[in-house]
Amino acid sequence: MMNYQYHIFTPYRVCPIGAHVDHQHGLVTGFAIDKGVDLWFDVQQGSGVSLRSETFPGDVAFDIATPSLVRQGNWGDYARGAKFALQKRFALSRGIKGVIKGSLPVGGLSSSAAVLIAYVMAFAKANDITLAPFEVMKIASEAEREYIGLNNGLLDQACIALGKKDHLLMLDCESNEYRLIPKSPEMPDFEIGIFFSGLTRSLMSSDYNLRVAECKTAAWIVQAYENVPLKPHVKTFLRDVPESMYKRHRDDMPPRFARRAEHFFSEHKRVREGITAWEAGNLEWFGSISKASCESSIHNYECGSPELIAIYQAMLTTDGIYGGRFSGAGFKGACIALVDPSKKDAIAREITEKYLAQYPQYKKTFRVDFCRSADAARFV
Repeated sequence: MMNYQYHIFTPYRVCPIGAHVDHQHGLVTGFAIDKGVDLWFDVQQGSGVSLRSETFPGDVAFDIATPSLVRQGNWGDYARGAKFALQKRFALSRGIKGVIKGSLPVGGLSSSAAVLIAYVMAFAKANDITLAPFEVMKIASEAEREYIGLNNGLLDQACIALGKKDHLLMLDCESNEYRLIPKSPEMPDFEIGIFFSGLTRSLMSSDYNLRVAECKTAAWIVQAYENVPLKPHVKTFLRDVPESMYKRHRDDMPPRFARRAEHFFSEHKRVREGITAWEAGNLEWFGSISKASCESSIHNYECGSPELIAIYQAMLTTDGIYGGRFSGAGFKGACIALVDPSKKDAIAREITEKYLAQYPQYKKTFRVDFCRSADAARFV
């Protein structure tokens, strides 16, 4: 791709602890990883955008200066979404011509957020717009919520736009305050194992948005019991509810909503404990908290396809894995784990054997990758 003037790399992300709480203004953790999305492009003199993908079929073309129309239902919607969110703030007059390529299968690593951030950065460059990383992240998140239609929080975009090699990102999704916590000198070396189920997913066709609505309804129910004035559903978050208030009413709530709230409050505690474990350099402890996060995802948040649960259960009995959980929304996609690099060949063999014994139909699409933490999105 050397014949293009510009090259942006946006990393994928993994979230070891802090699952499914960003959209409720909770606390989350994450790493940017050294696999991700590459966008090579030239700036056009006119307003035309012309893109092709190494991953998906068909070319995408549109005008960056005109208002965004409705979604087209193809991979080009992410570029149109980036245009949509940028246009709310800036006049755009110059397009790009380029090629985009992802380095791992789509599913569980926030590839959509990585792609959106790449487009936001490219369109900003083409139009001489200077954006701080936090602005890039907010614009990309807005594009995903308002144009793509996924009611996400800021976790994915934050890891991709703010991440730093050998640092754990902690983000408070209510205040947007964040910390990049360096790896302790006491900590043994680790890599991140990524186990793709072989199922690809679309969050728009999963129960993702339903779970978000259930969390908001859980907050509403608690507030109703307490006679707290209710806000519109869209502006209601579990973070607005004190845990003591939830505990007073959890036995009276419909069990489904109590479980969603239980996941939120217990995950909040796990993130705080996980940061302590990370700062102490104790990967066994940190990994055990990541496993507890996955257990709550299965039993309280009720996500995880049978395939992902099978991979997670295989991880529990495999030597060299400190801990891990479903990645991303946890409906299809992948599991992630913190692993001992000296045992990764044996880990790959063992997880593959255990999983394919149960799901031989995914022999051609199941795969194992290993990666490390990495720096945030950048021009290469």
